[in-house]
Amino acid sequence: MAPGDREAWQTLYRGYRDFYNKPHDPAVFETVWGWLQDDAHETRGLIAELDGVPVGIGHYRRFARPIDGGSGLYLDDLFTSEASRGSGAGSAILARLAEIARDEGATLVRWITADSNATARSLYDRVAKQTPWVTYDLAPAAAE
Repeated sequence: MAPGDREAWQTLYRGYRDFYNKPHDPAVFETVWGWLQDDAHETRGLIAELDGVPVGIGHYRRFARPIDGGSGLYLDDLFTSEASRGSGAGSAILARLAEIARDEGATLVRWITADSNATARSLYDRVAKQTPWVTYDLAPAAAE
């Protein structure tokens, strides 16, 4: 994402956060945009356009896969505007990630989604294989 994409990205990222009922914390917007503009940071981003209008975003990063001695790409966030759903924007982002994975020698692109996210899952079920893995979150230990 280029510096000139900030406004479009922020509008789409706001929609993504609304979808998951996350507050609009300006510090989060600044932090994530800073990551996307920092070539040294692991987080990278894509914007999908339809007729020149930004309609979708994807945030991803590389991760090590010690089990096979390789690496993969992890899709942290994928969002398309409500009006553009079904337009192919989400598919385009996933296809581009598959190309990036190929070009960078990654063995796969991985992501998670909410079980209740039926619209996105209908796309994911068409283009990828659901895994049997269960996800857990462990909070950091309390400071002593």
